[in-house]
Amino acid sequence: MFKNSVLRSLLALGLCAASLTATAQDAYPSRPVKIVVPYAAGGPADLLARMVAERLSPRLGQPVVVENKPGSGGHLGAEQVAKGPADGYTLVLATIAHNGAVKLYNNLRYDPAKDLQPVILVAESPSVLLVNQSVPARSVTELLALAQTRPGQLSYGSAGNGSAMHMAAELFRYMTKIDYLHVPYRGGAPAMADLLGGQIHILFESLGTAHPHLKSGKVRALAVTGTQRDPSLPDVPTVAEAGVAGYASVPWYTISAPSGVPSPIVNKLNTEINAVLKAPDLLDRWATLGVKALGGTPEEAVKRNQAETTKWNAVIEAANLKID
Repeated sequence: MFKNSVLRSLLALGLCAASLTATAQDAYPSRPVKIVVPYAAGGPADLLARMVAERLSPRLGQPVVVENKPGSGGHLGAEQVAKGPADGYTLVLATIAHNGAVKLYNNLRYDPAKDLQPVILVAESPSVLLVNQSVPARSVTELLALAQTRPGQLSYGSAGNGSAMHMAAELFRYMTKIDYLHVPYRGGAPAMADLLGGQIHILFESLGTAHPHLKSGKVRALAVTGTQRDPSLPDVPTVAEAGVAGYASVPWYTISAPSGVPSPIVNKLNTEINAVLKAPDLLDRWATLGVKALGGTPEEAVKRNQAETTKWNAVIEAANLKID
């Protein structure tokens, strides 16, 4: 009798726990959702996250806020999310630093592939190779010739070690065998500020961020990093067209959550963000910025990240890149 009573009690507790879990998932979200951007405000990742958050909030019925946590090449903010509660209330806008270039780092305190789970592919956007107006080169060929006469003297900026800017520039360096100096920043915005100010000479910047400065004439575009010319810069060749055969680097963005978030919550976020990425006003805005909305399933995001990791691991190994 006692044993049966205990079994019934345990069964009741199990059913109660399952019921509470289901209720919590059904009620999600019951409070604000946060998207951590692990870079400084004003850069391309920050811009995309804020556009998504603004349109996602009414769909979830809760505020969706963006919080910038720059540092460690994007890993400071991502690590905090990865080690936080797996409840779907804190997400991270992950980039190549987390999804493709982890092999760069010897001492990360988390494993992005295991500790973060992709919710959705958000977007991709080719970069553009920019130079300050003080740099006399007006083509990739002229830039390479200049770099050969000034080994180690030309500098390029990035949003941090392992960022899309950094990896695009390192791929360029590896394929052209030039020698230039890397200056990492805590985000794309301060890197652009120093390019405009002449503190650095070169920057691989997102098209959207670059356009206003190209119009002002303060920087010059030498090439785009995609596999084809961008409609917004039809006269600017690809890096491959400009003489570096086979070169291509297209940054992509994933919204990820801590591993262990229940599937119903991941699926709800995926569904609602997919709807956001089909919104005509968002598509029109992103088209002017050279950004392509992606979307799809969480599984498709995992496959993209795995494929990119394979590609960039090969580059990192071949170029013998390491960051302590």
